[in-house]
Amino acid sequence: MDSQVLDVDTARRRIVDLTGDVRQFCASRGDGLCNVFVPHATAGLAIIETGAGSDSDLIDTLERLLPRDDRYRHAHGSPGHGADHVLPGLVAPSVTVPVGSGEPLLGTWQSIVLVDLNRDNTRRNVRLSFVSG
Repeated sequence: MDSQVLDVDTARRRIVDLTGDVRQFCASRGDGLCNVFVPHATAGLAIIETGAGSDSDLIDTLERLLPRDDRYRHAHGSPGHGADHVLPGLVAPSVTVPVGSGEPLLGTWQSIVLVDLNRDNTRRNVRLSFVSG
């Protein structure tokens, strides 16, 4: 298995498009599967359309579902930080994409994105792994 770790800064963006990094990682690897994994308890990954409003819509939806208030039992950190720990239950910590001839087989409008609402930790590691098939 080939693997690489990306260091991602989420200080200015809550959704970070990783598609270019994934394409570059897969480019010389042929056919197989690429797994993208974020080893953090307060972030997730999604495959969505970006740039047409869907990324903002996803953030708005998550903020409505996970309000920043004092309802959470997990209560350390900034106000409402407990919501950050619920996020991976809704936005999974990994996605796996088929790869053909070194190209992720994404749909025309699909992008792989890191979703991070947590303002307490703005440095994220994302592990890309490739299994030949």
